[in-house]
Amino acid sequence: MCGICGIASSHGRADVDRVAAMSAALVHRGPDSFGEYVDGPVAIAARRLSIIDLETGDQPIANEDGTIHVVQNGEIYNYRELRRELERAGHRFRTSGDTEVLLRLYEEHGDTFATRLRGMFAVAIWDARRRRLVLARDRFGIKPLYYRHADGELVFASELRALPRGEIDLDALETFLAFNSIPGPLTIFRDAKKLPPGHLLVWENGNLRLERFARPAPAVEARGDEEAELVEELRARLRDSVRAHLVSDVPVGVLLSGGVDSSLLAALAAEESLETLRTFSIGFEERSFNELGDARRVAERYGTRHRELLLRPDAALLLPALADAFDEPFADSSALPTYLVSQLAASDVKVALSGEGGDELFGGYYTYAADLLAARVGGLARVARPLVERLPSSNARASFDYRAKRFVRAAHLPPLERHHGWKEIFSPDMRAELTGRRNGFDPIDVLRRRYAETAGAEELARLQDVDLGVYLVDDLLVKTDRASMAHSLEARVPYLDTAVTNLALALPTRHKVRALTKKVLLRKAAEPLLPREIVHGKKRGFSIPAAAWLRGELEPFARETLSPARLRRQGFFRPEAVARVLDDHISGREDLSRQLWGLLAFTLWHERHVERTPTTPSNAAFQGVAL
Repeated sequence: MCGICGIASSHGRADVDRVAAMSAALVHRGPDSFGEYVDGPVAIAARRLSIIDLETGDQPIANEDGTIHVVQNGEIYNYRELRRELERAGHRFRTSGDTEVLLRLYEEHGDTFATRLRGMFAVAIWDARRRRLVLARDRFGIKPLYYRHADGELVFASELRALPRGEIDLDALETFLAFNSIPGPLTIFRDAKKLPPGHLLVWENGNLRLERFARPAPAVEARGDEEAELVEELRARLRDSVRAHLVSDVPVGVLLSGGVDSSLLAALAAEESLETLRTFSIGFEERSFNELGDARRVAERYGTRHRELLLRPDAALLLPALADAFDEPFADSSALPTYLVSQLAASDVKVALSGEGGDELFGGYYTYAADLLAARVGGLARVARPLVERLPSSNARASFDYRAKRFVRAAHLPPLERHHGWKEIFSPDMRAELTGRRNGFDPIDVLRRRYAETAGAEELARLQDVDLGVYLVDDLLVKTDRASMAHSLEARVPYLDTAVTNLALALPTRHKVRALTKKVLLRKAAEPLLPREIVHGKKRGFSIPAAAWLRGELEPFARETLSPARLRRQGFFRPEAVARVLDDHISGREDLSRQLWGLLAFTLWHERHVERTPTTPSNAAFQGVAL
């Protein structure tokens, strides 16, 4: 795992000092070593977190005559097989790690090199012979890569913080208010972009060419195998993926939430590991959010070396630290426990397995069951809506009132729009009230473009694909990458290995969701390995009791952070509209915790990354919070 960056200029020699400053901004991603290479108009650099080939794996890595240089962020899990193949083709290796395999693979196959890779990666290759720079990002976007092409130069980096600042993109802000994250290729700054997953970006003669090399998609014809055969195949593929993800020259652990996804990873990792596995969990005082008991059961069953952390509301006062760690506005509240469990894990290991992707691939969200239910009874939701809207708001996790209100508000819409409606943060009317703007931009268009690419597949598979390409990439994977990298911890995601995804994308709906039962096939694959109460328990994850915290100990902090004076200074949100959101939530009229979390996240982010005048909450903001 590393942080990479670089410059390609059309105006002469690249600015070496500037590249060094960009690299310094990424030191948390790779504190073990630093390297750079400059060749006239191009400079590339890497910060390395040593995981494999500790002695000779420093980057950039060059070929024998120095005409090709490579830096990468990530891990290639089939690098040993590729190395053997390349050696048979006549290539000779000087290192034992995976980065040189990328170099030789590019020498052998050119721009198609990325199609051969199994793993997570963001790669930069400078080909001096052809005077071209090639960037590539893995097919699921596990590893980030940002770029800015303006004023005759291309600048790229693993994080946006290393690129030049620009004007706030108001369309990106609109998408943030709809999603609590910013889907690519947009970034919060107008001139900067995210390299889409499964794409190459080639800079040559000052021009850019963007090319897709991979697009995982649901099968038009789903597999019709017997369920028992698919269960065995899935378990074998998961075991193979976990085995590949355990390859490391440093200790590996598992981030264990107590749900079926992470518990299954822990079970397989414990069986495949040559050493005692280390597991890490987080819990809360609020009972409906605390799953430490389930995590302990898995740890005890497999004899892991287990550590856990219990969070109180004061942990949410780390929001300013999260704003520092996330270089774009980001408001998935589970980033807080992910940040803290990563900190806990980083004190013991350098690598941790995490369960991202399991829900999107195997049908784990209650929204998928809602999608199927709405297709049958959506018309009745309008009749029930007046009654449902009168339900009082609860602080419980995924409470009935919260889900019921979401369902009746969107059930009558077309499939994609209602799927978004289950999860939408601020509605179009609420966004206009907050910002005072209606510019005709519709954030849902990013979902529509993805949805249009899968015509012919089963409806649920198409909606899962939208989540895979948007929510997973620009929310869950961003959260996991930034929260872990803030502590120099490499997070690996075995569910997104091609061995697993190729099967998952070919499954029919009946093996994913049946009535209100979710992750049907995955649960059956887990049955021999996990306690029944975990296999068939409710969805787990590192969620937090934000609704209760914001109605209690965190109310002073929220009011101070979202003060009218601060909002007017920043100039993006109307203070009176924000005050209504605060009052409606705190009074219990409606659970608006996700909306408030988004407003807090943006305000703190802007203060730290744009104004660069971070303030410390006053003593009053800490009233009632145990520190």
